[in-house]
Amino acid sequence: MLKPKTLGLWANTDKDIFWNILPEIIEWGKRKKIQIFITEKIQSNEKCNFTDIPQIDIQNKIADMDFILVLGGDGTFLSCARSVRDQDTPILGIHLGDLGFLAKVTLDDIFQRLDQVVTGDFLVEKRSMLKASINKKEKNFIFYGLNDFVVSSGESHRMLISEVFVNESRVSEYRSDGVIVSTPTGSTAYSLSSGGPIIAPNVESFVITPISAHSLTSRPLVVSNKSEIRIKFSNYNQNITLITDGQLHESVNPNHVVTITNSNFEIGLIDFKDGDYFQTLRTKMGWGTRGNGAT
Repeated sequence: MLKPKTLGLWANTDKDIFWNILPEIIEWGKRKKIQIFITEKIQSNEKCNFTDIPQIDIQNKIADMDFILVLGGDGTFLSCARSVRDQDTPILGIHLGDLGFLAKVTLDDIFQRLDQVVTGDFLVEKRSMLKASINKKEKNFIFYGLNDFVVSSGESHRMLISEVFVNESRVSEYRSDGVIVSTPTGSTAYSLSSGGPIIAPNVESFVITPISAHSLTSRPLVVSNKSEIRIKFSNYNQNITLITDGQLHESVNPNHVVTITNSNFEIGLIDFKDGDYFQTLRTKMGWGTRGNGAT
């Protein structure tokens, strides 16, 4: 594994703990002769006293970075992943709270893990991303998500009738509050809370999960990630929203068709030899344990 010489810094600037740890990261970079670049959001914040640090911009692009260091939670990681997209720059996530599924390193271990990255002692785990397209009259809108896409009836809280097709085959008409299409990465997020299965990251699949289905026969469905999923809508007098990774919202006309496929690229997550996905599941969710924390 190549030893990195540059890193881009991406962060949740609303967290005071980030500003507390930032000077230590800058000093670490100087000691290790790592050139650090920061986002405009960090540099323009009134709490930032490092005006001499170069900014990630048109000249110093994400693609030029050896890796991106993300400080925040899984939500911060998701926003970074969408910006990285197909630029092949791996991401190391540092959770500013407890352990996360994407930001898997805690502050207690940050410099130990950064030292490992500098010496090339790390792995890059590839994760698939979803692509959603909506063909509106004026143009074709395209979105990318690492976790999931959700079609929802939004604030109306009315039942949404969604007709789902996989590779031209009609799957079902879901009468529900919405439908989630998730990657294995997103299977531990909204899909799981709606009754979907946990899918290991290396399983090449999508999960289609109805939200609060109005029928006992509506169940989550796992399909190949080479599938094309199309969602049409049967109730034409309400607002529908397409939500990307729980963060971006796009209004959908009931006459529109939402098409979801695999993107033609993958995101690289920096991990380590002692990393254990199932240990993370047990730690974060008590998965595989019995009552009172018994194992």
